[in-house]
Amino acid sequence: MKISVRIAWFCALLLGLPASTGLSARNLSQASSKPEYDLLIIHGRILDGTGSPWFEGSIAIKNGQVADIGRLRNVTAKRVIDAAGLIVAPGFIDLHTHSDYTLLVDGTAQSKIRQGVTTEILGEAASAGPILGPAVADFDNGTAPLTQKDGLLRDWTTLGEYFARVERQGISVNIASYVGSGQVRLDVMGNVNRAPSAEELTKMEELVEQSMREGAIGLSSGLIYAPNMFAKTEELIDLARVAAKFGGLYTTHIRGEGTNSPQSIGEAIEIAEQAGLPGHILHFKSNGHANWGRMPEFIKLIRTARNRGIDITADLYPYIAGMTSLEQCLPPQYLEGTADQVVARLKDPEARKEIREAIVKGLPGWDNNEVSDCGGWHGVMLASCQNPENKKFEGKRMDEIARLMDKDPVDALCDLLIAEHATPMAIYFSMSEADVELAMKQPWVGIGSDGAAVNPSMEFMGRPHPRFYGTFPRVLGVYVREKGVLTLPDAVRKMTSLPAQIIGLTNRGLLRPGMAADIVMFDARTVKDRATFEDPAQYPVGIPYVIVNGVVVIDKGEHTGAKPGRVLRAHIRMGSY
Repeated sequence: MKISVRIAWFCALLLGLPASTGLSARNLSQASSKPEYDLLIIHGRILDGTGSPWFEGSIAIKNGQVADIGRLRNVTAKRVIDAAGLIVAPGFIDLHTHSDYTLLVDGTAQSKIRQGVTTEILGEAASAGPILGPAVADFDNGTAPLTQKDGLLRDWTTLGEYFARVERQGISVNIASYVGSGQVRLDVMGNVNRAPSAEELTKMEELVEQSMREGAIGLSSGLIYAPNMFAKTEELIDLARVAAKFGGLYTTHIRGEGTNSPQSIGEAIEIAEQAGLPGHILHFKSNGHANWGRMPEFIKLIRTARNRGIDITADLYPYIAGMTSLEQCLPPQYLEGTADQVVARLKDPEARKEIREAIVKGLPGWDNNEVSDCGGWHGVMLASCQNPENKKFEGKRMDEIARLMDKDPVDALCDLLIAEHATPMAIYFSMSEADVELAMKQPWVGIGSDGAAVNPSMEFMGRPHPRFYGTFPRVLGVYVREKGVLTLPDAVRKMTSLPAQIIGLTNRGLLRPGMAADIVMFDARTVKDRATFEDPAQYPVGIPYVIVNGVVVIDKGEHTGAKPGRVLRAHIRMGSY
């Protein structure tokens, strides 16, 4: 027994107070003064994020941090939350999100914070900065729905200036961001299919370095999207080496997720190895009906790389359908150029004939034939349109839309893209449940929604993928409680400490004294997603409390309006973290 504890114990005997090793002289002196902590969570079943089993205890929070944790006794706080019957865990870290601009429309992040998400990772392929040169027109086209209906006006050019804008407006969740390889390519070269000149590559490298200095966590790429898809492996290695100098990582939507997935996974491994930094693969899957059952092959490739010392990880979302732009149904050559140029090509009858043939027969090297991967047009569901006359098609399959329009499916596709200026989004049913479950079990696979922070009033979102509203409670309700694919401690690890480890967050993802007080409390017996493909805009149940940086944001199931979120800029030191 320490001397100070002995003294406290002796004083307790003299004063007639309960003798407890949890009682300190400090407790005695503060018992009649101001509360010791800002917030105290008691009687919770604590899952600390490591994957260890839960233990019953309390968590004390002060100044936005976990101040103490365990079987605490005789402590006082400004507020006490009784978590009896609830799991208390670190706030969930969403490894893959697209909330870059929706957070500027509604910083309360309703669809994410209500899932228990306290940190979002932004910036896949097309990051929020830098935006200059040819990228300006692309930004204006892509964000037109938000600008026209919700008043989003860009007042930033660099990633650092975007961070400052977010901080001025306030957010309920924390964010961190990559700088996109496709973004800097678009800034310097535009949406063209050619290799950069030496001068252009140097400028792209300078933009990556600038963004890393401003707090980016690494370099990202989306290699099925133009202009990302036009970059060769050597270009990506050169850009990744810049990120490596600042301790960043390389994250990628790989070039092919089906037939050519082995080569694409190999490219991601090569880039990480040659550039000397960790590699991370987004939404790990075996895409396309013809590739169902190949997940063991893809897992083996990553496991082999890890066994020889290459730090490769992945994430996934717990659904058999993905979501991306409707124009991804088009062959690659029709994706080059500005939105105006894409739309102009689609008006040519000969182009439509070529598109129709390519979708049916395929093209050499085209591993992202979305229609074929989904087993035909019925596997493609229109998610969002902006033109009021096309809103009636949201939530319908493309074969049904074609019948309603009395057109061939390719003509219906092209006419929708023309009318919507190439902006519609679609949901693609292209995966098998068995492959999703097998991938989910891998110890190096975390959870990422690939969704955005939205709310049901955002009409421009149409009927988005249910992952926007339900990813994390779906893992807990379906894949833990109902199917037993994961244990509860491991599921929490995949949402907390593993994501923090992957992206280099050293003060989040675990419940430990000194860590940031990002915390979620949920009922493991009832937590459940309610969002469906037919009716996605439904919040989950069973998550009564969410705390961000020590501030209660979800209180008894209701949003308090608090915006304590922060921009988590990477702590940079040349050569390493």
